Amino acid sequence: MKNIKTKNLFQKILTLLVCISLMPALVSCGDDDENIKPADYGTYGADFALELAKSFPFRNAFSSGEQGAGLMIKNELEGMGYKVEAQSFSAPDGRVSYNYIVRIPGEGFMQRDSFGEYAEVKKTVVIGAHYDSPIEYAQRVDYPDYDGIQNNACGIGALMTIAKEMYGHTYGYDVILVAFGASSSNYLGAGVFLTNMTEEETKSIECMYCIESIYAGDKLYAHAGLSSLKEGKKYSYRRKLYEAYDVAYENSLLSKTGIDLNYNMSLLSFDVNGDNTIDMYREVTTVKSDYVTFDNNSIPIVFIESSDYNFSKMEDMKETKNLELQEFGGAIRNTPLDSSKILSESLDETRLQNRINVTSFIVVKAVEKGSQNCVPVSRYKEGERLEPTVSPKKKNEKDASASESRKNG
Repeated sequence: MKNIKTKNLFQKILTLLVCISLMPALVSCGDDDENIKPADYGTYGADFALELAKSFPFRNAFSSGEQGAGLMIKNELEGMGYKVEAQSFSAPDGRVSYNYIVRIPGEGFMQRDSFGEYAEVKKTVVIGAHYDSPIEYAQRVDYPDYDGIQNNACGIGALMTIAKEMYGHTYGYDVILVAFGASSSNYLGAGVFLTNMTEEETKSIECMYCIESIYAGDKLYAHAGLSSLKEGKKYSYRRKLYEAYDVAYENSLLSKTGIDLNYNMSLLSFDVNGDNTIDMYREVTTVKSDYVTFDNNSIPIVFIESSDYNFSKMEDMKETKNLELQEFGGAIRNTPLDSSKILSESLDETRLQNRINVTSFIVVKAVEKGSQNCVPVSRYKEGERLEPTVSPKKKNEKDASASESRKNG
C-alpha cells in the first residue's frame, strides 16, 4: 500500500512537471497567433512577375509578345481552377488583343436604409492590371536589358496573387479580376471591358482597384480618381481609398512588413482635372492607368502605384530618388531602367516580393470589409443587423405621412 501511494505521488509530480514544461510552448503558440505576419504569401507573385517579364520583355499592344504574355496569364489562371473569359478586340489595322477575365460570384448584401429596413442588393468590385508594355521589339537596341518588370509585370504578379488567395472563397461582392490588354494604346482594353458591360452591371460597380508599377518607386501609394475632386463627391468617391488605408493601419503593415501605404500628401494647388477650378493635389495623382475609363464614368477607383510625391513642384515629381537610378531623372517607367536585372542590382532583394504581397493583401482585405451600410446575405441570415441611423419614432412619423398621402389620393 505504501509503495502504491509513493508511486501515485511520483506520477502526480511527473505530470505537474510536464505541464509546467509545456506552458511556455502553449503561451508562445498564443503569441504566434497574435504575431502572424500579414501578407505572408511567399514568392509566388514575384516569381510569376519575373517569369512573365523575362519570357516576353517586348509585349507592346497588339504584338506577338503581348499575345504570348496574355496566354501565359490565361493558362496560369486556368491552372488555379478558374474559368477564364478571353475578350478580344482589334486595332484599326486588324491586329488583335485580349482582356482575360475571371468572375467570382458573390453572395450579395442586405443593404440597410436609414430606418433599419433591408433590401437585397448585388454589388461588384473590379480588380485589374495591364500586362502589355509600351516598348517594342524594334527598340531593343536602345533598351538592351528592358523587360517591363515595373510597367507592369509587377502589377500582374499582384493580380495573380490576389487570384490565388481568393480562389475557393465567396465574398459579399461579385469580384471581377481582369488582366487588361493594350493599355499602352490609350487604355483600350479597359475601355472595351467597361463598354461591354450592361447598364445594370456598370451601376453595380462600387469600386475599381487598379494596380500598376508597384515595384521600383520609392514608396507605395494609393490614390482616388479625379472624379473625387467634384464638388460634394470627395468622401463618397474616396471611401474605398480610405478603407485601403484602414487595412494598412489595422494590420500594422509598416511595423510588420516594413511597407506602408502612403497618401499623396502634397500641398500643391492647381487645376488638377481641367475643370477651371483650383484643386488641392492631395489623395489623387495625374499618373494615368487603366482606371481612367472607370473614373471618367464616375466609378470610384483606388489606384495603387509606387513613386515619390515628396516634392514642392510638379515638375520635380519622380518615381525614385535612388542615386543609382537617376539616368532618366528618376523615371523608371518607359525607360531602359525598367529591367529586372538593373533594378535587382539597385533595390533591396526582397522588395518585389514584399510590394506584390502587401498590395495583394490590402486589396483582398479591403474586399473582405464589404460595403457600407450592408451585411453579407449569409451573416444577415445568421441574425446580424446594423443600427438604424433614424429613430423608430421618425420612421413611424414617415409611415403615417405616407399613409395619409395615399388616402388623399
